[in-house]
Amino acid sequence: MPAILEPFHAISISTIAHRLKAEGRDVIHMEFGQPSTGAPAAAIAAAHRVLDNDPMGYWQSDALKARIVRHYAETCGATIAPEQVILTNGASPALVMALSLLFDPGARVAIARPGYVAYRNNLLALFMEPVELPCGPDERYQITAAALEAVDPAPDGVILASPANPTGTVIAADELARIVAVCKARGIRLVSDEIYHGITYGEPALSVAGLDPEALIVNSFSKYFSMAGWRLGWLIVPPALVTQAMARMGNLFLTPPSLAQHAGLIAFDCRDELEGHVATYARNRDLLLAALPELGLQRIAPPDGAFYIWADIGHLTDDSLAFCERLVRDTGVCTAPGIDFDPVEGRRYFRMSFAVSTPLVEEAIARMKPWFAAQKKD
Repeated sequence: MPAILEPFHAISISTIAHRLKAEGRDVIHMEFGQPSTGAPAAAIAAAHRVLDNDPMGYWQSDALKARIVRHYAETCGATIAPEQVILTNGASPALVMALSLLFDPGARVAIARPGYVAYRNNLLALFMEPVELPCGPDERYQITAAALEAVDPAPDGVILASPANPTGTVIAADELARIVAVCKARGIRLVSDEIYHGITYGEPALSVAGLDPEALIVNSFSKYFSMAGWRLGWLIVPPALVTQAMARMGNLFLTPPSLAQHAGLIAFDCRDELEGHVATYARNRDLLLAALPELGLQRIAPPDGAFYIWADIGHLTDDSLAFCERLVRDTGVCTAPGIDFDPVEGRRYFRMSFAVSTPLVEEAIARMKPWFAAQKKD
């Protein structure tokens, strides 16, 4: 029997928002984790040149692989061969490939709860068992080495995300090293989702590539590079898995878009423009953190990175889906219900993405202040 997956409930809230917009309502989209900015200007210009001069086709860019190798050497001292870089159609196929490379059906894979909805659903779709580890304020909403060591029997694998979705929390460097040590000691295969690397508000997030050459690293151009619609990502695999990784890529997905690969190579060196985006996210974050107490939101995850606020609304509701629907209908501010990310405690949480312009964040705060003040416990 095929696995039965829960829907991504944020999509249903977004659908309501788009209907409201079609009716003439002004909507602020904070439900999805996608930058409101486009690809860097130089990357777009390069894409235009390619469109005029190259018929394109199925292709994996050696130049882009070499640039990614250089990136890891410069940022974390990791020595990676170009053939270990598998270019993918975004991070989602990279995750599917990583899981199918490492694990058989029935494998038990640890994930944080709350965590990205697709981790749980990809595992279920591949007939694997998600082992959800509850991660609250005491753990800074992240898997710890101690929690991973306590799982009995040891899971076959673990998916880490730092910065994380939906919380934005970052695993400290010393704790990440302890997690890697536990994985090595217990034979736990590690998949590190590093899609939000580059978007932090303190110390940069550390790549597992510099700690564990056997780990599989997932990354993408969708977040820091502001290229979500270009569908381009990559998967780093150890040498022993290169042949099977390429076989999966070729059979399941062929190649990522040629145009996106040309643009991605240029985007890697558009740092000034991209850091400008991060500076905007930092301003938006500061605005929300200052406003949250006035909304009555006192308990949130520390947004060390990414562009999310994960907030406890349990004093107002135990039905986050209905809460987000009321919020968008009443104010036009569209957010994501916590049940997408935590099937147990998520009914009392919601997530806001601040990857929009600063004026839109200011407007969202202005709309939400009176609305939250008028709310009573369901």
